[in-house]
Amino acid sequence: MSVVTVQTKTPFHISAKPEKQELVDEYKGKPLHAIRTPAVVIDRALFAKNCALMHENAKQWGATFRAHVKSHKTSEGTRLQLVSLVDQTHAIVVSTVMEACEVIRDGLVADGTVKDILYGLPVALNKVQDLSSLWEEIAAFDAHLRILIDHPDQIRFLEIFEKQRPNPRRWSVFVKVDCGHKRAGLEPSSQLFENLLMALFCSPVISVYGFYSHGGHSYGSKSMPEAAVYLTKEIESVNQAAGLALSILAGTPNAPPREPFVLAIGSTPTAHAATAETRARLATHLNGRLEIHAGNYPLLDLQQLHTGLVDTNRVAQRVLATVISYYPGRGEGGTDEALCDAGSIALSKDTGPIDGFGEVVGRPWRLSRISQEHGVLTQLRPARQTARDKLQVGEIIQVVGQHACLILAAYPWYYVVDSDMPSKGEMVEDVWVPWKGW
Repeated sequence: MSVVTVQTKTPFHISAKPEKQELVDEYKGKPLHAIRTPAVVIDRALFAKNCALMHENAKQWGATFRAHVKSHKTSEGTRLQLVSLVDQTHAIVVSTVMEACEVIRDGLVADGTVKDILYGLPVALNKVQDLSSLWEEIAAFDAHLRILIDHPDQIRFLEIFEKQRPNPRRWSVFVKVDCGHKRAGLEPSSQLFENLLMALFCSPVISVYGFYSHGGHSYGSKSMPEAAVYLTKEIESVNQAAGLALSILAGTPNAPPREPFVLAIGSTPTAHAATAETRARLATHLNGRLEIHAGNYPLLDLQQLHTGLVDTNRVAQRVLATVISYYPGRGEGGTDEALCDAGSIALSKDTGPIDGFGEVVGRPWRLSRISQEHGVLTQLRPARQTARDKLQVGEIIQVVGQHACLILAAYPWYYVVDSDMPSKGEMVEDVWVPWKGW
């Protein structure tokens, strides 16, 4: 095994990004039809309402809430996720070291908005120094850094790293539990999982904070009852994991008293299913306290619409595109087709149970075929077309794509509107500049 060396400074670099104030000065007050396309538009009012609804769900469950910030990667969006008219939280999940760094640089830790950061991937050897540096920086504000573990080798290189320090520390750890998604983590019924727990409890540099699952396969839900089934499976998985941990600790001589384990569950569909009704049906004895996490919910997209848990009136993001050509009768059954300036980079190549790569808001058109920088729009209603059924060359359309998280990653900034303002969401009210890099 290679030796982990302590570096004297954080090795990652923050890349230059557009200046927010310059963008606000240039675009605030502009109508959407004057924006260069393709462009991402976020409705701040809908974003905030979605955040409040998620806080309400967590309250109904008697759970704390941890906001995943990777969908938008902005300080403005993070603040709305953490503080709503319903409740507030101080805990976030990040998917990259850069997200954590930018949260700190934007002052969200210093002002107390963020007090708990979870790096949401099983920790890699080449991230340990970065995370250690961030831990030391936020500790000055009484904030906490936590990591995920799902393999014994991760424990070993943390131990090697800490042995090089004059005062070794204990890393706060969520154990990643596989609840059926098979993306990361271990099944709590496996021998591998029990072996991992034994290694964690024996390690002098680990403090097990809780158990974390992500029911990403719940995106296949088509109703509240189906999403509730995935939610139940998540709870059962982390609860089983915590029960095993408690039994191991009970057999450990002189084990010190500890706070209850955190049982972290959630994805956007299962978090939407965490209602008062489903909470009332939860009869399982819990081996810890519940924490719900989710990330896509402030924005939403076609994948989330397919679950049936949200409707189109809650989708807070869309892509502006321009119709650049029109082809009467070229489509299937003699329907029309059109060409727009938004392709795979603008809307990603993610697909979902709903056909195509995006749907035009308020119009019977779908983005059915895409190339890098352009896409082909096809009609959804072939017969008895009205004037509104047709598109005009030069017309700006709004498209809701399949997966908001990947779509937003392509854009250097987002135009923010507000449907609660007098402009009714037709004018730019702000510009958000996302964090880039890893």
